[in-house]
Amino acid sequence: MKRFFIITNKSKDPELKETLHIRNYLISKGAECELAERDCLAGSESDKPYTCKVPDDVDVCIVLGGDGTMLQAAANVIDKDIPIIGVNMGTLGYLAEVDVANVEEALDKLLSDSYEIEERMMLKGVLRQGEDEGKINYALNDIVIVRCSSLQVYNFNIYVNDMPLTKYQADGIILSSPTGSTGYNMSAGGPIVDPEAQILLLTPICPHTINARTIVLSEHDRVTVEIGMGRGDSVQMLEAAIDGSNRKIMKSGDKIDISAADKVTKIVKLNSESFLNTLRKKLV
Repeated sequence: MKRFFIITNKSKDPELKETLHIRNYLISKGAECELAERDCLAGSESDKPYTCKVPDDVDVCIVLGGDGTMLQAAANVIDKDIPIIGVNMGTLGYLAEVDVANVEEALDKLLSDSYEIEERMMLKGVLRQGEDEGKINYALNDIVIVRCSSLQVYNFNIYVNDMPLTKYQADGIILSSPTGSTGYNMSAGGPIVDPEAQILLLTPICPHTINARTIVLSEHDRVTVEIGMGRGDSVQMLEAAIDGSNRKIMKSGDKIDISAADKVTKIVKLNSESFLNTLRKKLV
């Protein structure tokens, strides 16, 4: 790799100290390196989507921040076939592989082409009603349908391949990819899955039943979540959050189709450490 592009969460590196260190190191080794505009990211792991213009001719995007920044960066390279690698400046960090203390060693591996590319399955969400009807939304981690108004129990009708599967009374619904299994899905009691798997995870959030569990579905299945009516046939208002930032308002009667996407996110791997060993370290 010779052409690099750096996306920085400026709340994690406000003075761009680490960002400039990485750029200067790469240039000293004869590589080309360009920085995203300083205001490309919001001041934090924002709940608002942003657009960062990534050049078409770069070999890799280096992302400084946490997993939220990685998710936002993935959205900006989805049509460019450019891999990303994360420098973890957050806390837990399942997606950001490189620690700041070891960044020069990681850069040397990139420069010498000592790496592998891991393709991660993505989700495709398509609203069937409303102003965004028919628009395709992509997620690397998850699509979460949750309340956007008062605290109450919501009704969800779940279909798989247009066939009724089940109904939930719950606080929300999580449709997760294997990569996203360590995110909200895990917090909601869902299983942790190897990110190289090809499956869909359907996890209810705080369901009002004692026997609700995550449902594991094939990558070939299409899940439809329909928002049911509220108490006394009142209209329920919720939102579908695409990777935690891109939010779509939904109401009773609205449906969203979620399936495996025909696109993938390419993530650079610098070591051969197994997912289970990485997981063991994160969970200690």
